[in-house]
Amino acid sequence: MSGSLNDDSFHQDLQPQANHGSDYLSHQLQPPPPPRRPRGFAATAAAMGPTSTTAAATGGKAKREREKEKERTKLRERHRRAITSRILAGLRQYGNFPLPARADMNDVLAALAREAGWVVETDGTTYRHSTPPSQSQGAAFPVRSGVSPISSGSFKGCSIKAALDCQPSVLRIGESLSPASLDSVVITERDAKNEKHTASSPLHAAHCLEDQLIQDIHSRENESQFRGTPYVPVYVMLATGIINNFCQLIDPDGVRQELSHLQSLNVDGVIVDCWWGIVEAWNPQKYVWSGYRDLFNIIREFKLKVQVVMAFHACGGTESEDAFIKLPQWVLEIGKDNPDIFFTDREGRRNKDCLSWGIDKERVLRGRTGIEVYFDFMRSFHTEYNDLFAEGLVSAIEIGLGASGELKYPSFSERMGWRYPGIGEFQCYDKYLQQSLRKAAGLRGHSFWARGPDNAGQYNSRPHESGFFCERGDYDSYYGRFFLQWYAQTLIYHVDNVLSLASLVFEETNFIVKIPAVYWWYKTSSHAAELTAGFYNPSNQDGYSPVFDVLKKHSVIVKLVCCGMPVAGQEEGDALADPESLNWQILNSAWDRGLTVAGENSPSCYDRDGYMRIIDMAKPRSDPDRHHFSFFAYRQPSALIQGAVCFPELDYFIKCMHGEIEGDLVPS
Repeated sequence: MSGSLNDDSFHQDLQPQANHGSDYLSHQLQPPPPPRRPRGFAATAAAMGPTSTTAAATGGKAKREREKEKERTKLRERHRRAITSRILAGLRQYGNFPLPARADMNDVLAALAREAGWVVETDGTTYRHSTPPSQSQGAAFPVRSGVSPISSGSFKGCSIKAALDCQPSVLRIGESLSPASLDSVVITERDAKNEKHTASSPLHAAHCLEDQLIQDIHSRENESQFRGTPYVPVYVMLATGIINNFCQLIDPDGVRQELSHLQSLNVDGVIVDCWWGIVEAWNPQKYVWSGYRDLFNIIREFKLKVQVVMAFHACGGTESEDAFIKLPQWVLEIGKDNPDIFFTDREGRRNKDCLSWGIDKERVLRGRTGIEVYFDFMRSFHTEYNDLFAEGLVSAIEIGLGASGELKYPSFSERMGWRYPGIGEFQCYDKYLQQSLRKAAGLRGHSFWARGPDNAGQYNSRPHESGFFCERGDYDSYYGRFFLQWYAQTLIYHVDNVLSLASLVFEETNFIVKIPAVYWWYKTSSHAAELTAGFYNPSNQDGYSPVFDVLKKHSVIVKLVCCGMPVAGQEEGDALADPESLNWQILNSAWDRGLTVAGENSPSCYDRDGYMRIIDMAKPRSDPDRHHFSFFAYRQPSALIQGAVCFPELDYFIKCMHGEIEGDLVPS
């Protein structure tokens, strides 16, 4: 509206100038015009005389209020334009939308509609390829503002194909369409075959029409977008408890039944965790592989590929749990005399989930260093199962590099009392990492920096509650930057050391490293949770690039935990979380370095929406370089034979990953 008013005033100003040349002489011959009468405030003052000072003051106050309101309007307009420019920049950069330089929301809607396969003409007329305006039955008729023949709630009870049939055949979007006004929307008469889907509930909000368009777009995409897309193999993670603590296969028949179900779903392979705490449980360099040999023989019967995880961490919370797996007993015995082999927080509490990276090159494990222990374990596995490598049964080896097998410090241990969305605590207070910190501070010339931050809060603190992580906190001071760089560099050194020895064991074998998804507090400046996990990734840094540079050196496959939703019972807004932005930062950083990327679902992604988010991430449609996941690791909530997974949903997910989806979707 403001644009049209400005254009009118502009033409009015130009009109006298256009007539000036032709009427110049007549203007010169006419007598001078009479003096203009005072208008507005001056006329009022002249008429009322000097006795009207009170009224004049009132008018002056009203004028000042109008001026203030104009300024506020200008500020709101600038804010709106700034947000719009960011949206357009994101669409151009990440969505590959060819938007014009001065695009508005009409251009955005048109681009989205064209991306979904609609035809959008220059006057805003929008229709599908199958139903051009010339073939629509009946003339277009105006509809009251906000009224639509279909309710958004009507999509909930029908399949995607039925939702397609519910849509109007033609949408005419007027030139004045904007996020605040949809009064010019005109909807043509629907096809006779769609009348049975008419809904009685009108839409009374402007955004409802946008939701309807988005629903239609998603419906059409989900129906056909995956046929012919790149083939992404799907591997299913076997349950942790199938091998007991004495390295025995518990239920061979149950394993066969589960593998039979997986084979019926056309999965490409399975993932098996080989636990250090089981194989080398009682004595150093005494390895027991018998249970895993039985398991691999059964997998060989079903001709499934295998990815093997070198699991150097503990699993489970209490000994009463069936899947509770500790570190080797002989390691725990050493830890009683020398607890500094474990990660330690500021209060001196030891985390026994994995060994501290401070002993990677310290001979404290019966004459061996930490990385030598890992090397001997991997070499024993390769020697024991050399026949599996020769047959090509083992497709990749995943190297556990930290807590939960992920590349991170154990800063979020629930055994230590952490609960989402706490920021966690730094794990660098064992004597070996403290020695490394003192050495780094001395080399920097500031020996008094050889300490951890004393104002970083507790496990369940929020960033604003600590002086270190709050806005403009110590994390961005000279000391804070030094400490965080050292903390992150220690993680990188561990990665490089372990992968260098793994390369000597598994020649010509694909390596996998799992990257965690620490998405809470991502919208804050400090990114506190990522900092305690070991990724120096505040808002003014890129904490993943140095890690990926090392992974590129060893030709590693990066496996990202795809977080679709926050932890159950929590809202993203409560933790300023942004899972999607974190995922795309990691993916783009890895792809920019030429790394191969894979995915793994988080425990919250077992519904249709979660699956669709993962598929969109695995095969990004707007990526001009056609990147996609090399494989996907499916983490099941429990054994499939227990009926915890909805097979139609999982079957649909696997077909989408394989690029084999038919036209119709399985019913939800």
